Amino acid sequence: MDARRLSADLSVSPQITAEDIETLADQGFRSVVCNRPDGEAGDQPAFSEIAAAAEATGIETRYLPIFPGQLDDTDAAAFRQMLKDLPAPVLAYCRSGTRSAMLWALAVAEAKPLTDILAATQAAGYDASGLIPRLATRAPAPAGAAPN
Repeated sequence: MDARRLSADLSVSPQITAEDIETLADQGFRSVVCNRPDGEAGDQPAFSEIAAAAEATGIETRYLPIFPGQLDDTDAAAFRQMLKDLPAPVLAYCRSGTRSAMLWALAVAEAKPLTDILAATQAAGYDASGLIPRLATRAPAPAGAAPN
């Protein structure tokens, strides 16, 4: 498992297994969000396996599957709400962690400056530059800037 921190409350990672849940609990994670659709790959554990292991350790889980290339504003809004509702810190995962990182970027775009989002994703090893046009339309104005 390769958890990469995007914020104080969220880390993302590539696919996890039920065996990783105890390590996540030991690291202090209190919630797990699966952004990978079940059955995307033959060797992938089902979300129900992850959820059962998490329940046994007291970690909350949510399932918000994002199909490759199909991340939309509804998904970002649902993820934003999950981050508000779930106990932190949260680990979100998908196949590589990229969808989870991009989902976070869109979910926080109205509250975080674009430069902060890009810096956080880059530091975690993910390239969010392809989202710049979408993020820029949501980003808050820089301090001291005149409102639109």
